[in-house]
Amino acid sequence: MKESSFLERQFKLRENKTDVKTEVLAGLTTFMTMAYILIVNPSILSDAGMDWGGVFTATAISAAVATLLMAFLANYPFALAPGMGLNAFFAYSVVIGM
Repeated sequence: MKESSFLERQFKLRENKTDVKTEVLAGLTTFMTMAYILIVNPSILSDAGMDWGGVFTATAISAAVATLLMAFLANYPFALAPGMGLNAFFAYSVVIGM
């Protein structure tokens, strides 16, 4: 009998009728879908006077930590990142508008 890998055991891949290759492809697809947030979020918040590089770093770290927590604690395949709507409201209505 073939020994299961860490990923297969942790995420119950066989039980969920998937494999590592499929999950890696899904992860890359999700990253490419959400990667715009790494550019748009700092662009919006830098209009409100925040440092672009700092916001970029904070966005990347918060998205990575939240996604990893969702993966390893909740065992759900959800990627999490800051939402753009509230960022735009904060930057343009609250900060610049006041």
